[in-house]
Amino acid sequence: MANRIHPSILNANLAALDSEIARIPSADAIHLDVMDGHFVPNLTLGLPVIECLRKNNAGRFLDIHLMIENADVWAPQYAELGCESVTFHLEASQAPIRTARQLRSLGSRAAVGLRPQTPIEPLADIITEFDMILIMTVDPGFGGQRFLDGMLGKIARTRQLVKASGTDIWIQVDGGVSEETIDRCVDAGADVFVAGSAVFRSDDPDAVVRALKGQADLRCGCRAH
Repeated sequence: MANRIHPSILNANLAALDSEIARIPSADAIHLDVMDGHFVPNLTLGLPVIECLRKNNAGRFLDIHLMIENADVWAPQYAELGCESVTFHLEASQAPIRTARQLRSLGSRAAVGLRPQTPIEPLADIITEFDMILIMTVDPGFGGQRFLDGMLGKIARTRQLVKASGTDIWIQVDGGVSEETIDRCVDAGADVFVAGSAVFRSDDPDAVVRALKGQADLRCGCRAH
């Protein structure tokens, strides 16, 4: 499995997003958090802003993370903008299979996110409907939180389900990912890492992206031997 680093712009300068995105050319994707003030307390970006970012960042992989209510209604609209991956939360979906299939039909990767308290096991029989599973390693809604080590077992169980499915489903972790925690995530079975504070609070965000990717790759190599 190839490791991917998806920096979150939640801790970037939101008044200059195009410039902030340009500072991380080594990123495998740009993780964009959409919050509605209901599913989570915060309010961030929405369709008009994402549409502008899509137009201004052609060629960049946009990884949309919807922390919003009525996900079945809104998720396809982000796929229609041409976003490469759209994650909706299981807790906010009444028809996750239908929504995932609609996202795929629109050309987007379909991903489902889980809050820390939501178990992975209910997805066991339908896991192949998704291209990525997002395991939240903090409570969603705020950047800069401390990594929840208790989620490592959940990541490992997800990896077991993915392996048993025989399909290439990415496992993404989001929350508190840094040089101090990424090894544990790799060991548990994650291969896509969302880092926000660790990247954009540094003087050289792209250097942090490269360092995280190198660290994850090295950890995979050591584990393989």
